[in-house]
Amino acid sequence: MALFLRTERIVLRPITEADVDHLFALDDDPEVMRFINGGKPADLDDIRTRTLPRLLHDHPCSGTRGFWAAEEKATGTFLGWFELRPLDDHDPTVAELGYRLNRAAWGKGYATEGSRALIDKGFTDLAVERVTANTMAVNTRSRRVMEKVGLSFLRSFHGDWPESIPGSEHGEVEYELLRAAWEQRSRPRPR
Repeated sequence: MALFLRTERIVLRPITEADVDHLFALDDDPEVMRFINGGKPADLDDIRTRTLPRLLHDHPCSGTRGFWAAEEKATGTFLGWFELRPLDDHDPTVAELGYRLNRAAWGKGYATEGSRALIDKGFTDLAVERVTANTMAVNTRSRRVMEKVGLSFLRSFHGDWPESIPGSEHGEVEYELLRAAWEQRSRPRPR
């Protein structure tokens, strides 16, 4: 299977239909889904008919899928998935960063490592000019990852969600990183 990206500890590869059980287990963990749907149990049919097609979608403007399965390089263990996908299928310049990892992978720096590598790939190989990421305002762990990888707070907002979940009353936040800021951060510093 073709690899998309490799970091020191993670391999990112295209998600396939064979990942359905991994995706179900990931979305069936109430803590993993706490800030997504309030921790509701997953439905295997929903994973097959709604989630998987979204994760398998090819984005013509970038020539990539936008979602990748993350595996631990040393063991091949499925860690979850990462996202860097164009918000518009016809414009690669604005890409959304996202990640969903198994609880066993939390607190080990995988989210930061994978996100940083995807951002670098987006700016160097995929014509990205702006990376954006959203989460619930109360999701402090995800917000910290966004800050560690160089994204800056842009705004708070209240989305129009069909069902409120605990914490949604505090709204959501959007972070961003522009190419110019990434280039400045990535440039070697004189000694």
